[in-house]
Amino acid sequence: MSDFVFNIAKGKLAYYAGLPATNDALIIVLVKSSGLETDSTLKDYDDLASLLAGTTDECDFTNYARKTVTSVTVTVDDTNDRVDMDMADPTWSAAGGGTNNSTGKLLICYDPDTTTGTDSSVIPVAAYDFTVTTDGSDVTAQVATAGFARAS
Repeated sequence: MSDFVFNIAKGKLAYYAGLPATNDALIIVLVKSSGLETDSTLKDYDDLASLLAGTTDECDFTNYARKTVTSVTVTVDDTNDRVDMDMADPTWSAAGGGTNNSTGKLLICYDPDTTTGTDSSVIPVAAYDFTVTTDGSDVTAQVATAGFARAS
């Protein structure tokens, strides 16, 4: 398993991270390690509904909820010929305890309309290995110290 950009988002990562629409957002979805499909299968999904209709299941541990990404920054770095994207590190407080999960991946998805959209309109953008077993403790995800993505 590894980190990757979904095929549908290749070439559009910085665009989605820039949040171009009025009611759009980047959201974080955690999926379980059990039933997790291979990276080569996952990266071919074009929407979150299709991905979750496969054998990959979304987490359901106590106090789990999808997170809206906050403090998104997109920085054009002309010196190094790249674009860096970063976000605040999300935390799930008191994750698990009653119901626990072993996580397999953290997905960053683009929701083009948070007011009326459904999972069939949510575009999976990137996936990161994220393995933790919940036990009631806080869980914080830092995708990468240099940011969640780099386009170069």
